[in-house]
Amino acid sequence: MRVTIGRRTAVAAVLGAAGAAVLTAAFAPVWAHGPTRQKVRESIEINAPPAKVWAAISNFQDMSWLPPVTKTTGEKGNEVGATRTLTLTGGATVEEELYKYEPDMLSYSYRITKVDVKVLPVTNYSSTLTVSPASDGKATLEWAGAFYRGFPNNDPPPELSDEAAKTAVSGLYKTGLEALKKKIESGS
Repeated sequence: MRVTIGRRTAVAAVLGAAGAAVLTAAFAPVWAHGPTRQKVRESIEINAPPAKVWAAISNFQDMSWLPPVTKTTGEKGNEVGATRTLTLTGGATVEEELYKYEPDMLSYSYRITKVDVKVLPVTNYSSTLTVSPASDGKATLEWAGAFYRGFPNNDPPPELSDEAAKTAVSGLYKTGLEALKKKIESGS
């Protein structure tokens, strides 16, 4: 009797494992797919000392250097937890929150708390701006972000795909960095 029960238990265990493997294989395409976190990193060298570049970007409540922004309003200055609302050309708004502010490292990080994916096709967006020394007294400004595409499920429409999200964020970063470079180097 012991041998029979032992054999039945062993057979049941093998069949159980095989059955689980079959089910896993059958549903793996469904379970293994979905959005992945995307990352974009852009940087620019600015012909100015790092302190001057930091002075231009360090006020979380002022994003006037970013071309699509027509107005910035906010609360709590540069304190962690500070919020700002960016009003864009055309009237759309983006709400953001500061979650790390390190003036000694010339860096701060923020996240978008509310944005229409038609404005910026991303979700769970966070970003960091960092100024660092470059050669000959110049500065490098880096803007790095991580986010998910605007469509959270499988088979996103083209305008809410991973590629659309990366293209939009990269374009925004490049536009902002180039505008800031021009502003600082021209002295305006």
